[in-house]
Amino acid sequence: MLLREDLEKRELKILSDYAAKSCMSRGRKFPEEKCSTRTEFQRDRDRIIHSKSFRRLMHKTQVFLAPEGDHFRTRLTHTIEVSQIARTIARALNLNEDLTEAIALGHDLGHTPFGHNGEDVLNSVHPGGFSHNVQSLRVVDVLESTSQRQGMNLTEEVRDGILNHTGKGIPFTLEGQIVKISDRVAYINHDIDDALRSQVISMKDIPQPALELFGRTHRERINTMVTDLIVNSDGKKEISQSEEFKEELGKLRTFMFSHVYKSRRVKKEEDLAKVEVVISSLYDYFLKHPAKLPQDLQKIAAEEGTHEAVKDYIAGMTDRFALNIYTDLFVPRSWK
Repeated sequence: MLLREDLEKRELKILSDYAAKSCMSRGRKFPEEKCSTRTEFQRDRDRIIHSKSFRRLMHKTQVFLAPEGDHFRTRLTHTIEVSQIARTIARALNLNEDLTEAIALGHDLGHTPFGHNGEDVLNSVHPGGFSHNVQSLRVVDVLESTSQRQGMNLTEEVRDGILNHTGKGIPFTLEGQIVKISDRVAYINHDIDDALRSQVISMKDIPQPALELFGRTHRERINTMVTDLIVNSDGKKEISQSEEFKEELGKLRTFMFSHVYKSRRVKKEEDLAKVEVVISSLYDYFLKHPAKLPQDLQKIAAEEGTHEAVKDYIAGMTDRFALNIYTDLFVPRSWK
């Protein structure tokens, strides 16, 4: 039988000096008795996978609003792809794969319905603004509570990686830094794949220097970027790309914003208007009718304010749930 103590000893013996060790974790906000068979980071991963917010990711938009096809990415498939890329890098660098996986699986739990467009609308209507990474941390700290536990009570290493997977903050673990870069590698490449499939762009539209450096196929680009990260980070105290790759990936990201993320062929005016109307209308309605919120969110409204509870409720909705609630509240029965 392989027990937690055996796994902890294995980490100390095998992993890189720069790797985060589960037995040396900064711990949880609320002390708990340790699991007999799983390390602290394995336990965090399992809590995230079994959470309601993780399951809801399968019905949240990645880029394409209401895509007509079965193969377009969702927020869940994006999360799985980030996890796969990050784990590959962590394994090659002899870092903690369990911690890397936990951060990757939890990094987007706070995303709104309708992708970044939903995030933009909620950011504009909520007085405190809205950032999905901050909301992801709130999900694991507060919203995913049980009768026995407040939030998921994750380790500090996982919480830090979730909060700092985007933005200016840098995770204090190398595993968190891996997820931060893997997120960008994943979404740029799979969004190119989806954009090509939908014929929003063609291969001739993609900047030639990017194709020459990274490769002409999805597989080649992922492999090339991952290899560069591994080679450039090996034996170092930080995770980074080579300067050439970092610069060219930045240019490719700029191209994606101008030709895909902001493209009217992807985000049609009527779809964008629908997102704004749905989210802003739901926000105003529940702000005026807090008694209509679920029971747990009514408690948050009483303790932290109605704005906070309404923001939590809408951010947690899937695309179809938000549309169904909007239809029930605002569309006349004779129109349904």
